[in-house]
Amino acid sequence: MIVVKYGKVWQRISGDDPMAIPKVRKRKTAATPKVRREARELNIESVTWDELTWVNIEAPTKQETEYLAQNYPFHPLDLDDCLSRIQRPKIDEYEDYLFLVFHFPVFSKESRVTTTSQVSVFIGENYLITLHTGELKPLVKLFKGCQLEEDMRQENFSQGSGYLLYRITDRLIDYCIPILNKIGVNIERTEDNIFSSKFVPRAIEDMSILRRDVISFRRIIWPMRAVIGSLEPKIRRFAKMDMAVYFGDMVDHVDKIWDVLDEYKEIIEGLNDTHDSLATNRTNEVVRMLTVIATILLPLTVIASIYGMNVPLPFQNSPYSFILVFFIWALVVAGMLYFFRRHRWI
Repeated sequence: MIVVKYGKVWQRISGDDPMAIPKVRKRKTAATPKVRREARELNIESVTWDELTWVNIEAPTKQETEYLAQNYPFHPLDLDDCLSRIQRPKIDEYEDYLFLVFHFPVFSKESRVTTTSQVSVFIGENYLITLHTGELKPLVKLFKGCQLEEDMRQENFSQGSGYLLYRITDRLIDYCIPILNKIGVNIERTEDNIFSSKFVPRAIEDMSILRRDVISFRRIIWPMRAVIGSLEPKIRRFAKMDMAVYFGDMVDHVDKIWDVLDEYKEIIEGLNDTHDSLATNRTNEVVRMLTVIATILLPLTVIASIYGMNVPLPFQNSPYSFILVFFIWALVVAGMLYFFRRHRWI
């Protein structure tokens, strides 16, 4: 027999299976005065309505995860995942709780690129715990509102922890829409710059930033589609009402975001092709004008070279020799311009 400590619970498991996970007994996590005092000493805030408690931890550290390990029946690997910034969105299901990892986009004004913000969630029958960096304004605003307003607590907490999780996730998904709109505005501005020769170098830089932005956004949303789509059946036991319609609407929003990202991807590829075509056309125009100029100057150079030779030439000693050569030049230039114009080369 092997003795394993799991949170505050010591369990015995069979020595035949050293990788077996001990079954943790279900227990309540009432906020005793000692627990509340420990939470105040750490970066942990909570709000309670009826029997449901929402614990919010911004910028979690090892101390906060140790506090959770001492007061909740969470698996150590899940607590380690809360401190990791490379986790993929996922759902881990246990007997008494679910552990979820979400990724949501955050737009950086400095770099003009969408980055990832991770939210880790523990959801049980009478608690919901969120761990994040504090970059997601809707989540922070909702928690502060629940702390300050009784009506908001009743609205979000009355249907159980599953409904509260829906309210949080729905707000964070809706938060993607303004970021999408910002990308759309940048695409329109870049399109205008492409057709303006004055801003061509800037348009190239803008297209590169937009392409990287859309790729980053797609990398965030793609794994989230599977997580959101499979979420409702798993949290059904934590909700007091049927959540199928609500999560169906949320899945539609995620699919809409993905469709818009696909459209933006095609638009950017089209703008890139348009820019290449315009750049090629401008280059051809420059090369054509240089070719016309070189072709016109070639016979003038030949004439000037002939009359610069140190040999006897017609009208060489005439006082009007320069005027004669200049007249020949003008006649050649006029003839070549007429020829090019007739063939619509210029």
